Amino acid sequence: MSQAGLPLTDWLRRLETFSPDEIDLGLDRVLAVLGRMAIARPTRVIHVGGTNGKGSSVAMLRALLSADGTIVGTYMSPHVFDYNERICIDGSAASDAQIIAAFEQVEAAREGIALTYFEYGTLAALAVFDAMNVETAVLEVGMGGRLDAVNAVDPDAALITNVSLDHCEWLGGDIESIAFEKAGIMRHGVPVVFADRVIPETILRQAEEIGATLVVAGRDYDWSVSGNGRWAWRGQRHEFLSLAPPLMAGTVQVQNAAGVLALLEAIGVDGAMDATLIDAALGTVSLPGRMQLLAGEPEYLFDVAHNPAAATALAGTLAAAGANGLVAIIGMLDDKDVEGIVAPFAEIVDHWIAVTADSPRAIDAAELARRIANQADTACLIADSMGAAVAEAQAFAVDGGRVLVTGSFYVAGPLMARLSARD
Repeated sequence: MSQAGLPLTDWLRRLETFSPDEIDLGLDRVLAVLGRMAIARPTRVIHVGGTNGKGSSVAMLRALLSADGTIVGTYMSPHVFDYNERICIDGSAASDAQIIAAFEQVEAAREGIALTYFEYGTLAALAVFDAMNVETAVLEVGMGGRLDAVNAVDPDAALITNVSLDHCEWLGGDIESIAFEKAGIMRHGVPVVFADRVIPETILRQAEEIGATLVVAGRDYDWSVSGNGRWAWRGQRHEFLSLAPPLMAGTVQVQNAAGVLALLEAIGVDGAMDATLIDAALGTVSLPGRMQLLAGEPEYLFDVAHNPAAATALAGTLAAAGANGLVAIIGMLDDKDVEGIVAPFAEIVDHWIAVTADSPRAIDAAELARRIANQADTACLIADSMGAAVAEAQAFAVDGGRVLVTGSFYVAGPLMARLSARD
């Protein structure tokens, strides 16, 4: 069937039918189709991998590189509201027409190869970047790294934010196994920043075996945060004694910013290594679903923490801010560690509401509620719809209470869309 003239929504539905598997790690399919596509590689390609903080790091890199005068294309996933969010040029989402034209290029080169949804989108992003004369492409790894579609393009630099347990069904059941997959984006002679002070042995070993130029947090660069929220950063050639906090809240965002500065220093983007430019650029970066507040009565906080490490960081930020009367609406996918995600919130969440996330891979709300109740040793309501979850939350969140929406992009997006129109 011809796809000519299809709107983007229909294209996206068709993409879901081209492969029998939603997740099918491997590079052969992408490399075969990419080899048939007449698209130019951007002058510079940066991979951003890791477990948590990838999206924030991509957004910060984009802001700093754009401020330095470079045309930057970013590819991120998943999206919160619209597919177009995944492919951006200098922070602006690609249009439907641009994405459709790219899909048509992929389809012309596919020749029956069963690409997954993510693989198709990755190739389309590269086609959009070619059409828009992107100079630097910042590509967020979807899962792992070694066999992820993004890794079909050799990077000029890479950033690994951290390694913790997530996607264990595909990447392995322990930190070192997952680190091996993340390390797959390294290349010989290419700078790679590891942005967490706790580094798996596998990262060190793989960097040495591959011959990558490894830049390690706490060893080759470091940062500190003062009582007033300002932060200092020291690298190998630059030092900043008092930077403004990033717009995105939380100490984890300072860590993300520190890793971004280390990467820019490593690849010699000295124009971006200026305190005034850094403050201005990072003071504008925000992403939907990352510590995002929606004002009103009650106030809603959206954060897509979907693994134990992200949940621990979020719970720590909320506890430090003196969270009280907290109501949690939560939904998760079926590969997530429910108990590990719920545990950090046990002392700060007063009321739990489970909902089925908007994904075929979602855990049913009733099963999720059972597991939450067992872990938190308290009742968890079952909401049979997003609307019911909001109604229950608003009944609980009185007298200045706050509602936390967490656990998945596939909960945060639909609920944010619903609530943003409530006034």
